[in-house]
Amino acid sequence: MQIKIKHATLEIVQGDITKQDTDAIVNAANSSLLGGGGVDGAIHRAAGPQLLAECRTLGGCATGDAKITRGYNLKAKYVIHAVGPVYRDGAHGEPALLASAYRRSLELAHAHELHSIAFPAISTGAYGYPMDDAARVAFATIQEFLKTHATPELVRLVLFDAHALQVHERVLETLAGG
Repeated sequence: MQIKIKHATLEIVQGDITKQDTDAIVNAANSSLLGGGGVDGAIHRAAGPQLLAECRTLGGCATGDAKITRGYNLKAKYVIHAVGPVYRDGAHGEPALLASAYRRSLELAHAHELHSIAFPAISTGAYGYPMDDAARVAFATIQEFLKTHATPELVRLVLFDAHALQVHERVLETLAGG
């Protein structure tokens, strides 16, 4: 499923983020940037040991922020490591921190003149962010950014399973007025 936002395309697909041929993929990282489980572990395994070596030089990353590295053995030239919030109850700044993680990732893609970027559903795995709420924050943040920036031209959300894809399609249809 995809929608147009000014000059850009926002699309959602089911698949493996490590196999995306976008200029950058986003890693749902922890604040150490030194790998972990889920998407983070899969990206580190697919990229190879050079990714961990570069991440060790970055000094970690604050929640709501993002940092960029090379992609090494991935199809993507770059990995943008975004640190989303651990979900408590939604009343401890989680929506603002999640929006910031998406926005900072997009800002890095724009600053590096990247034309395409692929995101996972940040914070919805081990960090426990409710999928519907996270999708609303992600789409609103992406739409807001694309209305005022020329790049990236393609923003893809890559969902790991059919359930996540269905949730994101439903939320996107609602936001797009469909």
